[in-house]
Amino acid sequence: MKSRGLYIATAVLVILGGLWYWSEHRKPSAETSKTSADTPPAILKLDQGSINALQLTKRDSRALALARKSSGEWQITAPKMLRADQSAVSELLGAVSSLNSERLVEDKATDPSQYGLAPAMLQVDLAEKDNKSQKLLIGDDTPTGGAVYAMLAGDPRVFTVASYTKTSLDKGVNDLRDKRLITATADNISRVELIKKSPGLEFGRNQDEWQILKPKLLRANNSEVGDLVRQLTEAKMDATADAAKASSDFAKAATVATAKVTDQSGTQQLEIRKTRDDYYAKSSAAEGAYKIDSALGKEVEKHLEDFRNKSLFDFGFTTLNKIEIHSGAKSYLLTRGTAGEDDWWSSGKKVDGTKVSDLVSKLRDLSAAGFVDSGFSNPTIELSVTSNDGKRTENVSIARSGDGYIAQRKGEPALYQLTSDGVDNLLKAAAAL
Repeated sequence: MKSRGLYIATAVLVILGGLWYWSEHRKPSAETSKTSADTPPAILKLDQGSINALQLTKRDSRALALARKSSGEWQITAPKMLRADQSAVSELLGAVSSLNSERLVEDKATDPSQYGLAPAMLQVDLAEKDNKSQKLLIGDDTPTGGAVYAMLAGDPRVFTVASYTKTSLDKGVNDLRDKRLITATADNISRVELIKKSPGLEFGRNQDEWQILKPKLLRANNSEVGDLVRQLTEAKMDATADAAKASSDFAKAATVATAKVTDQSGTQQLEIRKTRDDYYAKSSAAEGAYKIDSALGKEVEKHLEDFRNKSLFDFGFTTLNKIEIHSGAKSYLLTRGTAGEDDWWSSGKKVDGTKVSDLVSKLRDLSAAGFVDSGFSNPTIELSVTSNDGKRTENVSIARSGDGYIAQRKGEPALYQLTSDGVDNLLKAAAAL
């Protein structure tokens, strides 16, 4: 009896040991379990650059379709042809092309309608260059909130995705259309014209330098013209406003100016009108009339003198090489040392650098209080500044006029009206050397 009991106990132990061994070897590792839990299933993994068409269809709404042109730019093709906001479309593609789920809800859904997926709240159709297509379905919010149901057409699995994914994909025409009234970029514009009742203005650009072309050839204030260009290229329509009211208000408003901008692709124009304190615009690059920011309206209302360069010198903060001043019987000649040296010299003697810096500052600040057409004669002060490694020399003559001065740059007809303080301070800085 003892032997039989011993055999039975031994057999039970062997069976239990085998079960323990099997369970231990079948158990997934901790690392594998963690990876499975931490890595949600991917829904879409597409090359964003391979997508060439996209359509958004909301439940009970007309579809919004976009297509990539041969140039690579996106265009809205339905419900009507419109320019697309390239940045907004890129964000949309980024959200849909790499889409991860939060969790798998059902592996084989038999009734997608219970998740709001048949029909879907939002359907995103994607077409790729290799004739492949994908159809993403977005459904209802989950009961606990913070997520929505989603699935791919042809795939029985139902997932949840973060609510912000739905927000990123749920876009309308006004979200994706290009709202710019001028589509040219500021850096590419080479000419700007303002047509208005007072003398019209025209500006031309050579690299980074703007010049006034009309009503006559004059130096331009680069910052002022740059602000005008920036305001024009940043002007946007309010696509949510009442289009009929904006058109009616535009028709009744008085014309302020018509701005024309030219780049390598051609010329666009923006007609700007005003009624009371409100400004409206109609663009050659977009349908309809729109209310615009008053800052642009005030910018195009500026006059010629607002855009003129009032500084007597253009050297700015570039390195100077030589300064020459003649005032009556007094003369000052300063030269910078050899390349790489900051020392200044006069008549073979080193000059106090601080005093030279003060003189340079006074020259840089020499600016017109206004402009005149006559009164310049018998100049008593001659200024010459050489900069840009000797490649640029600017010469200015200054004559006394009443309580102030009138100045003229060599080779230019414009006459600059100067206050006595600016000139007197300059001469004092020179005498201090």
